[in-house]
Amino acid sequence: MAGEGCEFEQTFSFSPLPAKKPSFLQDRDTLALLMKWSMLGRISAQCFSFDQSFYPYKSDRFALCFFRDPNVVSSLRNMKGGARMTLDRPVVCVDVEQVLCTEVSMKLFDPIYSCGVLRPSGHVVKCLHDVYPDYDELRQMLREEDSEHYSVIGREERREFLFCIFKHLCFGGELCQHEDTIDPYISTTKLIYKDLISVQKHPETKKISVVSSILKVCAHDDSGRCFPGGREEEQTFAYLIVDPYKRHVTLFYHHYGVGSFDIKAEDL
Repeated sequence: MAGEGCEFEQTFSFSPLPAKKPSFLQDRDTLALLMKWSMLGRISAQCFSFDQSFYPYKSDRFALCFFRDPNVVSSLRNMKGGARMTLDRPVVCVDVEQVLCTEVSMKLFDPIYSCGVLRPSGHVVKCLHDVYPDYDELRQMLREEDSEHYSVIGREERREFLFCIFKHLCFGGELCQHEDTIDPYISTTKLIYKDLISVQKHPETKKISVVSSILKVCAHDDSGRCFPGGREEEQTFAYLIVDPYKRHVTLFYHHYGVGSFDIKAEDL
């Protein structure tokens, strides 16, 4: 957890990049799916530039400066949607978790297609559950360690940002209408992931690698957690995706709850 000290060490300044809007927030088919999954108006991404070199070992300081920056505070106060940040009090500390991000293809999900979670048609196998009605083998495999299919995705792969996005989409919002097939989850995960991360190709080997650093973040003021807001819930999340070369950072977040706020179906 990072606390006081930002003023006395390296300080980052941030500027909004309103023209840099991820394509998944402009794609009609994706927006329709997010509405179906009860995430529309509650999931978003905001882009900013920053003025100093970023180093992963200084992630805590970077995140603390981000949530204290006047331009960030103003942008989050004025945003549309349910994850708006009021920031009536200054942020005093942040929790930062570095998230693995190495995948450059969708091969991570290949084991799901042959382990019994899906039918040959791609339809998700339904199952009974004591707690969750209308449950299926896919969500059980994603969430419950005692699932017979849990181990088909290794623990290291489950730490990947690509997998985190997929899992978030599969569980959706509070009134999520879950898909009967896996394809919409996979295609939307791919689109969002490509939108958010930056890659480079090695000039000699031609190998593509991810250059982005992913930070899962939570900001606190002197009264407790202030961003992402709402009760602590796995589906209320915030990530900072940092491109150290362009000096761009994207805040990708979702606020779990009911309703899509001021975005309506006729707006799609």
